[in-house]
Amino acid sequence: MKITIAKLSILSAFIYIAAHFSACSTVPITGRQQLNIVPASQMMSMSFQQYDEFLKTNKLSSDSKQTAVVKNVGKKIQYAVENYFAQKGMSAELKGYKWEFNLIDSKEVNAWCMPGGKVVVYSGILPVTLDETGLAVVMGHEIAHAIAEHGSERMSQGLMAELGGMALATALQEKPEQTQMLWMTAFGIGSQVGVMLPFSRLHESEADHLGLIFMAMAGYNPEKAIGFWERMAKMKNGQAPPEFLSTHPSDATRIAGIKKVLPEAMKYYKK
Repeated sequence: MKITIAKLSILSAFIYIAAHFSACSTVPITGRQQLNIVPASQMMSMSFQQYDEFLKTNKLSSDSKQTAVVKNVGKKIQYAVENYFAQKGMSAELKGYKWEFNLIDSKEVNAWCMPGGKVVVYSGILPVTLDETGLAVVMGHEIAHAIAEHGSERMSQGLMAELGGMALATALQEKPEQTQMLWMTAFGIGSQVGVMLPFSRLHESEADHLGLIFMAMAGYNPEKAIGFWERMAKMKNGQAPPEFLSTHPSDATRIAGIKKVLPEAMKYYKK
């Protein structure tokens, strides 16, 4: 039987759509449906390896006070997230998490979180955060990316588009170089491990939303997020923005979005 290119294209599209709807998961709190065909256990295994490699090649901060603040804020958000998931009967979704919070000695104004709760904050962002609440804005936002499985979503999209929906384990074995490139793209890892490139605007806005709620759950006033993003905006001064802001939503769009979800976030805030 002769199969035309057009028929193959239609068949491929059908397979993609079928896989999409059979592999949908739901983002906590926002309820958005997302494509996710990658097992969390595999993503976390790769994440932990990359994170350990990053720590071996980057200098931890020697400032014990600042390091303690980073770890304290991180643990508060961790416990808040874990308690929320437990109350909702969703603790299984955090299975395999190995939370870790480290402060890196670097002038870079940045922070990131990989699957499994592996967080890095660069000391260069602390003058902008100013205090624990400002730091909670940053860490809540980055942890939200991991909780919402944004990296896994991008990895899934890449596997579907470039490798025909091949399972990650199979892709790693049969096409390791292509899979590694997908991983680097999914988590925005540049030529240097741990240099995190931005997520899409959809993911950024969703991380802002979840991040506000997570910081509120942890006892930090989400209204203070506006001040933090205003300070970040002032850093641009017509020049290239800090890595933490690259291709993120515009300042006005981001702040408007934050104001829109603040009433929801404030419901979780207990002074």
